[in-house]
This record gives sequence, structure tokens and C-alpha cells, in this order.
Amino acid sequence: MLRHLPLLAFAVLTMAACNRQAPTTAPSEATAPVAATPPSAAPAATAPVQTGPGFNGYGGARFGMTAQETRQAWPAPLGGAAPANPGDCYQLSPTAAKSPRDFSVMLEGDKFVRYDVGTDAETAPGGGKVGMTADQIRSLYAGRIREQPAKYVPGGVDLRVSADDDSGSALVFETDANGKVVRWRVGQSPAVDYAEGCS
Repeated sequence: MLRHLPLLAFAVLTMAACNRQAPTTAPSEATAPVAATPPSAAPAATAPVQTGPGFNGYGGARFGMTAQETRQAWPAPLGGAAPANPGDCYQLSPTAAKSPRDFSVMLEGDKFVRYDVGTDAETAPGGGKVGMTADQIRSLYAGRIREQPAKYVPGGVDLRVSADDDSGSALVFETDANGKVVRWRVGQSPAVDYAEGCS
């Protein structure tokens, strides 16, 4: 009988363990089932920030801004003074430009209305540049060009390109008698068509 005692004790302990109930506690948040959540919506695509020439302005400076707003938004300091008569047409130039002929900003009625480029350091909206041929410009902007003889350059032409956005602006390439682009400008009408600038 004694030799069965350890076996009997083992059986009693096993039965006691089986009859013991697990403590009743509310499931923790960690073990509670998690409802499936839909994936968050992808962030809306943001338009790239314009850093240079565009049909709506240059960098952060947009056509229609006041002279003060244009100076603040321009990526570099602009040199030049406002005219004595408010509202007159006048031009400013980035202080880093070699001359106003290389780059100028036109304001009229205290609004930014146009910019002019005479260097190959800048690329016009759509890819045109100083030094390209008239045929290259025609190819780049096919179906959007209106041509007319240059007003002051015998044999030269002005290639006026309509904007490809809703800005209402235009781009004008000026060529020399050999058909090479020597200058271009972007602006709003009627300022973009002033052949003499503010003169």
C-alpha cells in the first residue's frame, strides 16, 4: 500500500490542478482583436515648385503681383527704382545679371507683367534658348506659333508662342537675320508684345 502512496499523491495533485479555474479577467487591449483599418490615403501629389522661367512668372514671382511682392518673391535681389509716376512701365534687373539686356523684369501699373532674357543661361518654358535656330523653335512649339517680321531687325522674325496652360501669357522669341534666337520674353498681353520694352 505504501508503495502506491506516491502515485496516489500525484493523481490527487493532478486532479486539483485540472479543477482549478483560470482567473476571469477582461482581455487586455493588447490581446483584444484589432479591427482592420483601411490603409491611409496616399498623400496628394504636390506640384513641383517652379524655380525658374514659367508661363505664369519666374520662380515664386507670379504675373499680377505688385512690385513689392515681386521683389520679395524673386529668387535674387532686383535692382532698379520705381518711376516718378505710379503706374508707369519700368524695368528691374537681378543685381547678379551682367546687364539689363541679359535679364530684366517689367512692371506696369505696379504689377509684374513680363520678363526678358538675352542669355543662354536660362531656358524658356518648353525648352527654347538663346542660340537656337528658328527651325528648332518651330519644332519645339509646333502648332502654337504665330510668326511676324521683326520690327527693328531686317530679315529677323518674332516667333510668338501661346502658353500651354491657363495663364493667358505668351512667349516671344526674337531672331536675327540669320535665323538665330537672340532674345526671348514671357509675359501677359499687351506687355509681352511691346517691341521696345518700356521705351
